Amino acid sequence: MGRLLAFDSGIGGLSVVGALRAALPATPIDYLADTALFPYGEVPDEILTPRILSLIGAALERLRPDVVVVACNTASTVALAALRARYDIPFVGCVPPIKWAASLSRTRHIGLLATAATVRRPYLRDLQARFAPDCTLVAHGARGLADLAEAAFRGDPVDDGAIAAELGQLFGQPGGEQVDVVGLGCTHYPFLLDRLRALGPPDLVWLDPAPAVARQTATVLAATAGGADAGGAGSAWFTSVPAQEARLLPRLARFGFDAIRLFAEQPA
Repeated sequence: MGRLLAFDSGIGGLSVVGALRAALPATPIDYLADTALFPYGEVPDEILTPRILSLIGAALERLRPDVVVVACNTASTVALAALRARYDIPFVGCVPPIKWAASLSRTRHIGLLATAATVRRPYLRDLQARFAPDCTLVAHGARGLADLAEAAFRGDPVDDGAIAAELGQLFGQPGGEQVDVVGLGCTHYPFLLDRLRALGPPDLVWLDPAPAVARQTATVLAATAGGADAGGAGSAWFTSVPAQEARLLPRLARFGFDAIRLFAEQPA
């Protein structure tokens, strides 16, 4: 049956867990959120990379997954290659859906909402050069959207004006008025997708990569895992007590987790 570990800086990776649960309903999934360093999009690479390597290394030893899903675009763009080089286990990453957007765009102007870290990295330019060389890429590093998504996930009110301001930063750029497809380059953003659709220009195609990540994970797991898993259904681990813990618990239950557990790199 095998076992999965999904990793993110906060609750965003749960959008991927939801797709994994749908694709692999019998598979145990552990979730690890590095809430002590949230949000990753504002952390320098020289701090972020060793942090991710160390945390995932500790989780591999303790949780024994067969496949790790790096359910965070920022972590994937900065650390996925280093993780694959260090650890002998399959990793599935989340990367901006540039190839998918290019395949659907008729105007050849594609948009991307992501963290500032994802937008500024050469990784994004490499994706465009490989998969969308004939497209104009209009990208916005939306600093506020991850926080707004965390609030929306907990059921807190979210200011439409704040979302509209981030969208204005995307579509107000040169070429933004011609964008007909927008990819979500942060796993937090699907929790705002209904509001993004309502507040954005009409007739846009919005791309959430989570189902594609789940399909790829299912393929990798089928080729990797062997035998039955004896470790239980999986748990939600956090590196610090998350904000509004009591309000978070019923939301976690929707993704198959019944409690919040604290994760330390060095167990007590």
